Amino acid sequence: MFALYDTLTREVRPLQMRKPGNLDVYLCGPTVYGPPHLGHGRATLVYDILRRYLEWRGIEVRLVSNITDIDDKIIDRANRERRPWQDITQKCESVWFDAMGRLGVKRPTDVPHATEYVDQMVDMIDTLITRGAAYTTSDGVYLSVESVPDYGALAHQSLEDMMAGGGDREVLGAQEKRHPSDFALWKFSKPGEPSWPSPWGDGRPGWHSECVVMSLELLGEGFDLHCGGADLRFPHHENERAQAVALGKTFARHWMHNGFVVDIEGEKMSKSLGNVTNLLDLLDQFDPRAYRMLLLQTHYRSPVKVGQDNIDSSVKALGGLDSFAARSHGLPGDHGAARVLADADTLARFVQIMDNDLDTPNAMAHIFDTVRRANTAIDAGEAVAGALVAAVHEMCGALGLQLGSRGEVDADAQALASALDAARAAKDFAKADALRHELQALGYVVETTKAGTALRRG
Repeated sequence: MFALYDTLTREVRPLQMRKPGNLDVYLCGPTVYGPPHLGHGRATLVYDILRRYLEWRGIEVRLVSNITDIDDKIIDRANRERRPWQDITQKCESVWFDAMGRLGVKRPTDVPHATEYVDQMVDMIDTLITRGAAYTTSDGVYLSVESVPDYGALAHQSLEDMMAGGGDREVLGAQEKRHPSDFALWKFSKPGEPSWPSPWGDGRPGWHSECVVMSLELLGEGFDLHCGGADLRFPHHENERAQAVALGKTFARHWMHNGFVVDIEGEKMSKSLGNVTNLLDLLDQFDPRAYRMLLLQTHYRSPVKVGQDNIDSSVKALGGLDSFAARSHGLPGDHGAARVLADADTLARFVQIMDNDLDTPNAMAHIFDTVRRANTAIDAGEAVAGALVAAVHEMCGALGLQLGSRGEVDADAQALASALDAARAAKDFAKADALRHELQALGYVVETTKAGTALRRG
């Protein structure tokens, strides 16, 4: 049975599904105000690997991942650049999905936007006020953390012991909070800021409220898994959970958090990159598969350093797998072979490893060992070679790791790629996004290069 570490209970335990064979997952998505960084890339890759593996196991995964398209950071950038805030969010969202496509990340099943759910957030906040769990101040509406008996459960600290959190102490009127950790559910707007009507005054929702509404609306109470980066565990995820508890609703039944990307002070990936924090620079200058390979060789809960040496090692490892794919081309277990051709014991060991808290480092070691066994069998002309080759391709496919040649791109797909380039040049990001989705639906990984859109088979 597949088991994952649960942040709330602090134990590796079976990932139980409300409906057998169907997993409902909520992943906190990006705030679209700038380019994606390496931490964003790690989070999306970790959960793409989880999703692909479980789907390979025959589980139907519904992944909901939101877009935060209204936030203080968006407003601040719009004011600095004197641009409509919508221009920033639309362009940054297009850049985001382009980067995810280049990484080979499957698009979420649902992509709700915060601005689409403001009315539902207003209703939720009104309910919290009615239940005595929230109150108004001169600058907005706050949740009273003291109304939530187990506040701090995800942080594993009591309310009395934890440091002040919530991220709203700098906001005008925050001194009116009843407890330092009370956090904003609704922020009254200042002149010139985007706003929506509410019973308490025009404003916008606080960041911690949107995911509560969208996850419960789309996945329902007691959904299977809530995930995100370790930085979101507190206060963001704790504050989501607190609102659900205050509403009297059952929230996520399992919590999963991936580790941090650690900066290496002064280390340079290349002359132009410097200290790498921008995912786009990494994708422009290295094989996009290298980041997936690096993360596969690091346990998802461990911190990871991204530097020249380990990216080079990942590229080298990919080269070895690609060479194996080229060498084994034409054998019975080559690309596209049915899983029935793969060596059953090899796949069974892979499943055993992966089912233990998504243990991708040992899974990759098992894959490389299988490559060595397959090469030996090929050299010896043994019949088992094809079954081992098939096993390698099956296991790599389960992890979203494409091997071998990029495959041929048909004329229709190339025409769509040209249209995508034209749309980007015209800054019609909505059209470009739609064209990219169409290409991804056809099975292509879409990469943006300096020469234009490049396609490869996913």
